[in-house]
Amino acid sequence: MKPLIRLLGAIAVSCIALAVSAVHAATPLQQTDIAAVFKQENLEGTFVLLNAQNGEIVRHNPERSRQRFLPASTFKIPNTLIALESGVAIGPDFALTWNAQADPRQSWWPAVWAQDHTLRTALPNSVVWFYKEIARRVGPERMQSYLNRMGYGNGDISGGIDQFWLSGGLGISAEEQVHFLHRFYFGKLGVSERTTRVVKDLLVLENTPQYRLSGKTGWAALEDKSKPQTGWLVGYLEREGQVYFYATNIEIRKDEDAAARHRITKTILRNLGLLQ
Repeated sequence: MKPLIRLLGAIAVSCIALAVSAVHAATPLQQTDIAAVFKQENLEGTFVLLNAQNGEIVRHNPERSRQRFLPASTFKIPNTLIALESGVAIGPDFALTWNAQADPRQSWWPAVWAQDHTLRTALPNSVVWFYKEIARRVGPERMQSYLNRMGYGNGDISGGIDQFWLSGGLGISAEEQVHFLHRFYFGKLGVSERTTRVVKDLLVLENTPQYRLSGKTGWAALEDKSKPQTGWLVGYLEREGQVYFYATNIEIRKDEDAAARHRITKTILRNLGLLQ
C-alpha cells in the first residue's frame, strides 16, 4: 500500500509541476507578415526577436540580420555597464559638466545635449558628448578588456577611444544585439548585480500594468550624412513574467525615417501578439 501511495504522490507532484510550467510557458507567437511592416514604411531593414522562454527566434531579412553595422548609440548600453563596473561612474546620478571646448555644440545636436548631464539623463537623451567623455576616462585598455569579456560584436575599438562606436571599427549585427541583451538581462556579462540593475532601470521606455518595454536607439553616421545611415532600436519586452529581446535595424534615407524605428518595432510586437 505504501509504495502505491508514494507512486500516487509522485504523480500528483509531477502534475503540479507540469501545471506550473504551463503557466510560465512561452506565449505562442502569432503568425505575421513582418515584411509588410517594412514595406508600409518604404524602408529596408531587419528585425530579430529572441523568445527567452524557449529560444525561438523570429527574423525578417536573415541576411541583413547577420550583417554587422556600427552600433552608434546602442553602444551606450555596454558603455554604461563599463562606466559603472570600472568605477568611472559611481551610480545613476554620476554627473559630468559639458565642456564646450572639448565637445563643441554641433548644428545637428538636440538642444538638451548642450548642458550638464548625469547618467540618468544622458542615457535616455542619448547625449553623445557625455559618453565620449565616459569612454575617454575608461581608456582603450580597459575598454578592450571589457568588450572582449562581454563578447560584444567584433570588439574592434579602432578609430579612436571616443569614436570607435560612431565612425570607427566596431560592428555588431541584429542577431548579436539580441544575444548580448539576453546575456545582459540574465546577468551573464560578468558585471555586478547592482550594475545590471542600474542599467535596466535606465533603459525603461514604457512601463504599464500590462508590460514594460525597454530599449535604446542608435543612428550610425549621424555626424556625416555622406555615409550610409543606419538606424537601430534594440531592447526587450517584459510581460506576464516573460521576456522577449528585439533588435530593429533600418536604412535611414532621410531624417524623418528615424521615427520609423519605434513604429516598426511596436507594430511587429503587436502583430506577434505581444503588445495590445
